[in-house]
Amino acid sequence: MQGGRRLPGWLKMQRASGENYTRVKRLVSEHKLHTICTSGNCPNIGECWNAGTATFMILGDICTRACKFCNTKTGRPLPPDEGEPQRIAEVIKTMQLKHCVITSVDRDDLPDGGAGFWAEVVACVKNLNPSTTIETLIPDFDGKPENIMKVISTRPDLISHNLETVRRLTPAIRTKARYERSLEVLKLIAEKCGRVKSGFMLGLGETDQEVGETLDDLLAAGCRIVTIGQYLKPSPAHMDPSEYLSPEKFEEHRRTALSKGFEIVESSPLVRSSFHAWKHIKA
Repeated sequence: MQGGRRLPGWLKMQRASGENYTRVKRLVSEHKLHTICTSGNCPNIGECWNAGTATFMILGDICTRACKFCNTKTGRPLPPDEGEPQRIAEVIKTMQLKHCVITSVDRDDLPDGGAGFWAEVVACVKNLNPSTTIETLIPDFDGKPENIMKVISTRPDLISHNLETVRRLTPAIRTKARYERSLEVLKLIAEKCGRVKSGFMLGLGETDQEVGETLDDLLAAGCRIVTIGQYLKPSPAHMDPSEYLSPEKFEEHRRTALSKGFEIVESSPLVRSSFHAWKHIKA
């Protein structure tokens, strides 16, 4: 149920289970790591963990922002854990991952937003896992180029930053983040790296015209890889979805994005930003 409304059949998910799922869950717990898979109540956690993949969330599990769609805890974060980079690298090696995704909470309490710590994590993962490809899903770092460059300089295989929603809804949905600022972040990444990825949610009250405008804005910023998924209320305290879009509607948006010039488009109700991420690297 979502806000007293029954979920349509295409949004119903099986309970996560399986041998690999249990193994990944144990490794994450033993090494005292965080994943957006659990913090964000990702509907694909069973599929991804059983495939031996996970999205690691660094810099703790407490965010300095309180975006209306997000289930991550909000408050005053603990100091960065100096042992976290090495532990993440070791877990990736133990899991024998060919590809990993790293993301983080927003750390507006830190002078550089945590960018220096980000660079340390990527360097550590690369050092211990030279054949593992890396996608970094970064916050906006307040749009400061010098901080974004700290991550870019580590040369991950792909850098992504999510726009999350359309321009009109951004002030009501995202805390502190700005639509134009996110576009500037994406533009800098595209200029320095050549490839950049982003994603946004539907079911928040956007119109088809606004979806098209958002896709145009992403293209203008240099983005050619996009993920589009259904917003799902992560807890009773969060805002309700305005609607549940059908799989056919997501397919319509996928075809529109491809016709506009996107090279890779993941668009379906249960898609999240890290869904099938290893395919984006191969492409």
